[in-house]
Formats: sequence, structure tokens, C-alpha cells
Amino acid sequence: MANRLKNIDITTNTTGKRHYRQIKFPEIPEDSSDLYIITTEGDRLDLIANHFYRDTSLWWVIVQANVGVLKGDEVALKGGIQLRIPSTPEIIIRNFEKINNRRSI
Repeated sequence: MANRLKNIDITTNTTGKRHYRQIKFPEIPEDSSDLYIITTEGDRLDLIANHFYRDTSLWWVIVQANVGVLKGDEVALKGGIQLRIPSTPEIIIRNFEKINNRRSI
């Protein structure tokens, strides 16, 4: 699975202590063009992201679209879970970059 800490800003103060800036994720409203899938035993978020977005690092988009259904730390999924797959990851990524003052992820 892609490095979950890739987008965390780490700064060090003058004493050498590390500080981590919290990442904010955008809300992902439902859209009539979103897809819905049912997981099978052993499905993984990174592979689902790769299948639909051709990018394993976009697993977090699926997690954010399914708050209350998934935990952010799940890797292998149980079978029978209905997941919403947002159809506009480009917009979601732009919103992520905007609220976190980033140019790209």
C-alpha cells in the first residue's frame, strides 16, 4: 500500500523536535455518476484505487467517500461491504490541495 505519511508536513524546531502538520481531507458529496461496488474477501483499497483511478495512492479518496463504512487504517477488506467510488477524483484532489495549501500530492 502507498506510504500513508507521504503527504504529512514534518518540520523541526530549533531544538530538533519534530512537528507534524495535520492533513485535512475534503468532504466528498455524493454524485449521480459515482459507482458502487461490493467488496470480496481480501480486496485492498490500494488495488481498488488502482482499478478505478489507475493510481494506488488515491486509496484515501475511497476512504473519505465511505466515512462510517471504512476505517482509514484498513488494508485488506472484508467481503460484502458496499463502497462508493467517486467519479471525479481530479476535483477531489484539487480540493485536497487547496485546503492543505499544496500544489500537488
